[in-house]
Amino acid sequence: MKRLCVLWMAAALPGFTQAGAPAQKKSAAAPQRWVIESLTVEGTRIYSANQVLAIAGLKMGQVAGKPEFEAARDRLVATGAFQTVGYQFKRAADGKGYTAVFQVAEFEQCYPVEFEQLHVSEKDLRADLAARDPLFSSDRLPAAQPVFDRYSKWIQDFLAAHGQNEKISGSVVKTVTNEFAIVFHPARNLPPVALVTFRGNSVIPSEVLHDAVSLAAIGTPYTEDRFREILNASIRPLYEARGRLRVAFKELRTEPAQGVAGLRVYVTVEEGDSYTLGKLTIEGPTPMSTGELLRTANIKTGDIADFERVNQGLEAMRKAVRTNGYLEARATADRKIDDGNKTVDVTVRFDSGPQYHMGKLTISGLDIEGETEILRMWIMKPGRPFNPDYPDYFLDIVHKEGIFEHLGKTKANVQVDEKTHTAAIELVFAGEGAAAKKKR
Repeated sequence: MKRLCVLWMAAALPGFTQAGAPAQKKSAAAPQRWVIESLTVEGTRIYSANQVLAIAGLKMGQVAGKPEFEAARDRLVATGAFQTVGYQFKRAADGKGYTAVFQVAEFEQCYPVEFEQLHVSEKDLRADLAARDPLFSSDRLPAAQPVFDRYSKWIQDFLAAHGQNEKISGSVVKTVTNEFAIVFHPARNLPPVALVTFRGNSVIPSEVLHDAVSLAAIGTPYTEDRFREILNASIRPLYEARGRLRVAFKELRTEPAQGVAGLRVYVTVEEGDSYTLGKLTIEGPTPMSTGELLRTANIKTGDIADFERVNQGLEAMRKAVRTNGYLEARATADRKIDDGNKTVDVTVRFDSGPQYHMGKLTISGLDIEGETEILRMWIMKPGRPFNPDYPDYFLDIVHKEGIFEHLGKTKANVQVDEKTHTAAIELVFAGEGAAAKKKR
């Protein structure tokens, strides 16, 4: 991907010396370097100003000019984290130096970082990368080839220091949870999975297990780490829906598949015992009463610990909170397993985020009479908690009740303002002629 590097340079400040004193002769050449009194960064969303300035390498009090700023800009561009980088500076208010601003546009495509088949401590490797790059984060790395090349070299150096001479490659891959990640792994070609055979299972038939794993596994380059991720994403939920919380994939063995290119993977399953659901509690602050949330979840304790049903209950609670204006609400569950009594307690915690409220409502495609009717029917008034499901629900009611003749497609455009925590709605109506007519 081409990157555009934008450069702003203030004109040479006439009569301005390194110390800020006026020039004594008109013929004296304008100074080219000045004292930096302040350094700021504009345009960051992901990274902090301190991270950007650490890469730039300039500091307050330093005497610098165009060569130093060009070098700082080049260092920022080389990270691959920014699509554009520019700078500008102007005389400081006290006349003794200048203020400088770096203006950046961050690379939009960033993904979590994962490692495969490296056989070293991931904790130590991540610490090493963080020491090399002030912008490093395990949660987000720019998906740019210069970034892949630089990190691959650093990982190779780390492996070499631990006695491994392995060429490393990095790329964006789709994970077993249908998300994307940047994965660094050995560059050698890996054989694909051709067949999967399960052993030791009795609770779930092999045919069911095979059907569940095939779509994600067959044709995927084989590494043990990646294949275990596939098992945990596709097979473990089948067992946890039956209360088999201690299911384990004890052994993975591979051999060349007969009659087809690739590997046959043998999976030995230890299904474990069945557990029942103990206490279900909600801890911490919630925007709704815990009793109302538990009724919404509709999870019965004392039954088999069906975690498919538990997850459905969590989602029902999250949606209930979301309809009260908490658009960023998240619900997580912690398990406390009692192996002696074969029970599991579940503790739910909410991160509700800010509450959003209804903003301005606008209506397009109707005449005055029709617009008046819609305003009369619409009950989510400005300032009320914003229910993100209400606009589509409202339009569905308009269609079902036949409020307008010849009404065509309708849609609700939602504009969320993250600063004011409001949501503006535009209801768009279409019909035969200039406007849909109110049914008489």
